[in-house]
Amino acid sequence: MITKDGRFAYEAAGDPGGTPLIFLHGIGGAARAWRQQLATFGDRFHAIAWDMPGYGGSAPLASVSIAALADALQRFIEQLGASKPILVGHSIGGMIVQKWLVQSPKLARAVVLAQTSPAFGKADGDWQKSFIAARLGPLDRGETMKSLAPSLVKELVGDDPDPKGMELARECMASVPEASYRAMMLALIGFDQRSTLKDISIPTLLLSGSKDNNAPAPMMAKTATYIPSAEYVELDAVGHLANLERPDAFNDALGRFLNSIATKT
Repeated sequence: MITKDGRFAYEAAGDPGGTPLIFLHGIGGAARAWRQQLATFGDRFHAIAWDMPGYGGSAPLASVSIAALADALQRFIEQLGASKPILVGHSIGGMIVQKWLVQSPKLARAVVLAQTSPAFGKADGDWQKSFIAARLGPLDRGETMKSLAPSLVKELVGDDPDPKGMELARECMASVPEASYRAMMLALIGFDQRSTLKDISIPTLLLSGSKDNNAPAPMMAKTATYIPSAEYVELDAVGHLANLERPDAFNDALGRFLNSIATKT
């Protein structure tokens, strides 16, 4: 599906009049990475997954930054007419949600920050430099997203991941336009929302994987302590792609959180 302005492609399931539950994928993802979640939660919500700008059928941004992506998210929500959505942001999707919350603190009903971070750190930091180099270096040397997809996905996952989920993860990674992948990686540099965590005033779930090297569980557990109404859940043996690696465990954790919000309102 495409929004009225033609800018955003998305997939959706469920009653358009239901509570909007919006899923935002990571750098190697796509709307279709959330299909199992759309199928699971479409019976209770208007479950929606966007293609991030520059992915799938969504138009790229003129200049990519987390702030510009947060503005795009606001535009997407307005285009859908999605009132009081629940947002589920994975990885860079969670960073976009954090940035969006600064400008729209009361517009969401609740948020889930899945396997994400409140900061990427300084542009000249050694860890940051090696992180970017490890991901962009192979492309500089002539590899393609298609050729890199199997190894990139393998590095991201934990123990015994779901084979169908891994096939979908590789498909999504292989189809990311190289220009978008590069732009999103560079958009991470300098991202830091640590100072605004204390201002998040809506129900928040932080969801981590115990084997996630990109958004390590101890860091996410610590992040949760800075958000006043946060709940923290760690998924055992799971890497960075929880919703694809262990869809049942991811859906159970998300479902429990959604049930707890329903009882509070």
